Amino acid sequence: MRLNCVIIRAMKTRFAPSPTGYIHIGNVRSAIYPYLLAKQQGGKFILRIEDTDRARFVDDATELIEDVLKWLGLDWDEGPIVGGPDGPYFQSERKPIYLEWAKKLLASGRAYADDTDAETIDKYRNVCYNEKRPFLYRDFRPENPPEWQEGIPIRFKADPKARKWHDEVMGDLEAGPETQDDIILIKADGLPTYNFAHIIDDYLMGVSYVIRGVEYLPSIPNYLAIYEALGFEVPGLVSLPHILAPSGNKKLGKRDGAKSVTEYRDDGILPEAMLNYLANLGWNDGTEEEIYTKDDLIQKFSLAKVQKSGARYDETKLLWMNGQWIRRLIDNEGVEKFYPRTLNFWPASAANYSDEDRKKVLAIIYDRLKTLGDLREMTDYFFQDPEINLETLFKNKALKKLSEEDLSTLLQTSFQKLNALADWNEQNLQDTLNELLVETNTKPAALFSAIRIAVSFAPFSPALPLTLNVLGKNTSLARIQNTITAIEND
Repeated sequence: MRLNCVIIRAMKTRFAPSPTGYIHIGNVRSAIYPYLLAKQQGGKFILRIEDTDRARFVDDATELIEDVLKWLGLDWDEGPIVGGPDGPYFQSERKPIYLEWAKKLLASGRAYADDTDAETIDKYRNVCYNEKRPFLYRDFRPENPPEWQEGIPIRFKADPKARKWHDEVMGDLEAGPETQDDIILIKADGLPTYNFAHIIDDYLMGVSYVIRGVEYLPSIPNYLAIYEALGFEVPGLVSLPHILAPSGNKKLGKRDGAKSVTEYRDDGILPEAMLNYLANLGWNDGTEEEIYTKDDLIQKFSLAKVQKSGARYDETKLLWMNGQWIRRLIDNEGVEKFYPRTLNFWPASAANYSDEDRKKVLAIIYDRLKTLGDLREMTDYFFQDPEINLETLFKNKALKKLSEEDLSTLLQTSFQKLNALADWNEQNLQDTLNELLVETNTKPAALFSAIRIAVSFAPFSPALPLTLNVLGKNTSLARIQNTITAIEND
């Protein structure tokens, strides 16, 4: 990676999304890498909103972008809310700036006003189609363009030639003159196209590296021509490969199961896990390590280690990583500090229980969670009596060889032994269960499964002494007795 420009001026990178809808994981990865690069080099990270496509503009989309970046901890140094020396940071507010630069190109003969209507342009396309050649507008460039006035589009006047450039991920690239055309700079509504606006903004804001998706690669020759015509130094160019669908044969889309970042957040994915997963999606530091904090990523990130090929999206891996982060944070920080993150994820049955009650449950269940959303299903039986389903009991692998009478007897013996326990705590419960194994001459899988199902009727639960201790003596014994009654009445 070439970082010579850092010696000349401070590193600056940017994330420049369009507020056209929900923010998906591909968008976010295009924010993570420039953020990491800027912070690693002690530079600045800019948020710029490219809102000139008014037809696709979505209300509140900007606030959604800001919200997601804040959630991930990608705080911007310049941009909306925080301001900065190179604002405004909404392109729709920079209209006079783009027009000023477009007029410079008009004056130098590198742009022209073009009032050709859409119907005529379609005729040009049809000519090329019938002649089986690519449509290039420069082949139909008007000989006597009109004097520019407001309401007339401004087109760039291409100077087609072979172009070579270096991409920090894709390497040395080149393209022929056939890739360059007379593209529109300023639309009829006076707003710029992306192709023009981002070049002006990156120059004026001092952006060192332009990091974006590989889908922009075919447009680079046109961008290079504009840089050249304006006399701008070309910033570092970085093309990120696609995030691929799980099949690996196409770019990831909503039909492939990918959700917006906010949906993942609402499902109980942690920001640490999402940041970690997306940073790893197409990059690694050459080790087998998979869990990285934000500080780790800032320290270790390198454009040189971003892979050229697309990275497959794997939600199973994301869920695994999220589970790892839940355990890591609780193990390191404790339940007390982590608990506020869980407040929106408890089952409705927990509403009448105190924070302390829920913390006790979290303390024994967290190592089984993949998402915080799992709390709803995995903890409901702690807060309300489960529905008795004897099929769950009878068909359990460890119990299916026992008759109903044997099961009832096993549970009655367990009830009596546990009922006699004066001091109900985890250690005493473990000792009592061990004594029951000897007295009933039963294997642990059978005894513990019978009691566990009787008190929870859940597919799985924490270690039995932990579960019984949190449920408490009265609740545990009442549920065992209700299950015995149900078996006897079956």
